[in-house]
Amino acid sequence: MAFLTDDISINTILGEGSSFKNEVKVRGNLRIQGDVDGNVDASGNVFIGEKARIRGDVNADSAEIFGIVIGDINAPKYVKISSSAVVIGDIYTKRVQIEANAVFQGHCISHKNDEKFEKAKSTFLTEKSILSSKVASER
Repeated sequence: MAFLTDDISINTILGEGSSFKNEVKVRGNLRIQGDVDGNVDASGNVFIGEKARIRGDVNADSAEIFGIVIGDINAPKYVKISSSAVVIGDIYTKRVQIEANAVFQGHCISHKNDEKFEKAKSTFLTEKSILSSKVASER
């Protein structure tokens, strides 16, 4: 069942057993059952199935994760991480739901107020960038 009650039709499906290397860009909604080694960008909603493995950032209106994502998730409407999911990366959203037994390692920026959400996200990304630069210069 979808996190929101919107009637969602899927525009593009990357089926089980398939793999894609590089960036995936889709206008509309996307369902991924296979593997993606690269960023995923969708103008609509992204559904990542239980057997899916994503190594890259996910950018969409909303995201429902049932598989593995190693990368950041930027989905302003909502993010749902199911009990079968593993997410290693940061989450930027206005609404988040993380079910029991899900694995999540990262930071989560979530606020329903648009202005406060954008400010918190911007501040976090600036601090993350500064920290990354500092760590790189110390090497």
